[in-house]
Amino acid sequence: MCLILPRVIIIISLWLLYFGSSHAHSLQIMEKEPEMIKLPQARHAVHLSAESIIGLRRSIREYSKESIQLQDLAQLLWAAQGITSPNGLRATPSAGALYPLEIYLSVGLSSGLAPGVYHYQPRQHALVPVRDTDQRAALASAALGQRCVAAAPVCLVIGAVYNRTAIKYGNRARRYVHLEAGHAAENILLQATALQLGTVVVGAFDDQTVQQVLAMPSDHEPLALIPVGHPLS
Repeated sequence: MCLILPRVIIIISLWLLYFGSSHAHSLQIMEKEPEMIKLPQARHAVHLSAESIIGLRRSIREYSKESIQLQDLAQLLWAAQGITSPNGLRATPSAGALYPLEIYLSVGLSSGLAPGVYHYQPRQHALVPVRDTDQRAALASAALGQRCVAAAPVCLVIGAVYNRTAIKYGNRARRYVHLEAGHAAENILLQATALQLGTVVVGAFDDQTVQQVLAMPSDHEPLALIPVGHPLS
């Protein structure tokens, strides 16, 4: 009995050492953050007047199969939530400058990005890869089968973290967040018009399914889908 016990202890120790280190290694790999993809700087030259862009804006649901340039994607993301001042203020107004919005990008056809899902980081003007496969069909299914979501080369998704605003504004937070989402959506629409791209705001979708498709955290609640593409001539 005295000889068996030490052997058992040695075997258990070796087992824990081997499998424990393997498990720790696998956790390290899974928890490793993907590298950010730096976006081109936003252009600030105005080719059309604000009045012209407003007059030209229309909801467009039919797109060609032409891919979207990375520069144009960078411009759209900047218009939605880009930093526009040295003190961190953004392109769209935010109650208390709390910035509850989160912008996701579902990519199918882009000359500068592989198909997949990305999360926009305003401070770095960069994208973090979230999923590495084309999710447009799944996103369209979540949007009650709306074909424009599947047909568009890319789709921007506006999400929100309500608690960021609720900390200061309590029950008024939802109203303020929804106003901000509207500001961001209109900026995207007008910027797309200036880039001669077509787009439309989609509000009919299953929230939980969209979260799952885009691998959004549970507190990032989707508010609008905005497919973008080159209009059919």
